[in-house]
Amino acid sequence: GGADMPVVIALLNSYSGLAASAAGFIILNNVLIVAGALVGASGLILTGIMCKAMNRSLANVLFGGLQAAVSAAGADQQVQGEPHPISPQDAYFILEAARSVVFVPGYGMAVAQAQHGVRELGDILENNGAEVRYAIHPVAGRMPGHMNVLLAEANVLYEQLAEMDDVNPIMDAVDVCVVIGANDVVNPAAREIASSPIYGMPVINADRAKTVLVLKRSMAAGFAGVDNPLFVKQNTRMLFGDAKASLQQLISEFKES
Repeated sequence: GGADMPVVIALLNSYSGLAASAAGFIILNNVLIVAGALVGASGLILTGIMCKAMNRSLANVLFGGLQAAVSAAGADQQVQGEPHPISPQDAYFILEAARSVVFVPGYGMAVAQAQHGVRELGDILENNGAEVRYAIHPVAGRMPGHMNVLLAEANVLYEQLAEMDDVNPIMDAVDVCVVIGANDVVNPAAREIASSPIYGMPVINADRAKTVLVLKRSMAAGFAGVDNPLFVKQNTRMLFGDAKASLQQLISEFKES
């Protein structure tokens, strides 16, 4: 599945380093041997870190797709409830009153190229007196560090980026958690539904914030193919539409006020 792609990319990168190191032995080039070994070792270390972040073994990532698909059918049946759509105007009132906001970016933010809108809205919220953080899951996006690179491109301060283990303990005190195109990495099924194929995977506990604002095109499942109970929880509001357009609407609401 697509959720495994960052792990596969890291593994293939390590293979390229091992191949370069082997070529160095053949042509007796010490620089190539050392450089290839460094690339290979770092790729393998990163692969291990990301597998741990998903609570899965490398063998399960590479060969467990069929079993996960079968398990997903049973997990989806346990998700019940109706989503609570919200308009940009109502979302503005929620954000305007918030004193602490955590943004959780995902692959949907990258597809919509909404990182600049995220940063602009974050700056507006800070000027409005809110404390703003950006929570980054280790396997969010399509490659290692995908979200970090996009936010850095938008000039988000490094000090505002928070790792999953740092933000989860304080999520209960967060007024609004804004989920932008993320799905599996904020799926509470990983904690609550034992039959889910992602059960046991460490996730960002977005559902524990006082209010969750999800920017998403539809109710479609994420890369893992598992429905997300977060979208139907009582404290969740769904702002449907293109993430970039939705953010621009929110920014306009602030500017007009």
